[in-house]
Amino acid sequence: MSQENAQNNEIDASLEITPEMQAFYQRADAIIGVANSQLGPDAHSGQVGASLLYSAARYSASVASIGFVKGDDFAKEKDDIVEFYTKQYRQMLSDNLTDYAQNFDKYIQLNQDDKPTK
Repeated sequence: MSQENAQNNEIDASLEITPEMQAFYQRADAIIGVANSQLGPDAHSGQVGASLLYSAARYSASVASIGFVKGDDFAKEKDDIVEFYTKQYRQMLSDNLTDYAQNFDKYIQLNQDDKPTK
């Protein structure tokens, strides 16, 4: 184990998962479950991923509109809204890519375990 991995494990061990964080991850896992259920002969992971990104964008637009009374006022905030969501997505994607790279062998094994046997 590298020193960096040891430090990450110490940080992870000291990180308290609050009930709010647990609920956040449970919702995310449920959405991933729905996405995975769409995989099959008619839809590969790239197609499902594209649909998932589109649905996240649609849902985010709806959430961002809450509190506005006029469409014109909402439209004026478009650039700030896009910047906010882009920044959030970039950080989450970066964190998950780092996690996947650090746990690549484990995740690849999990993916292979999910494949049906012939």
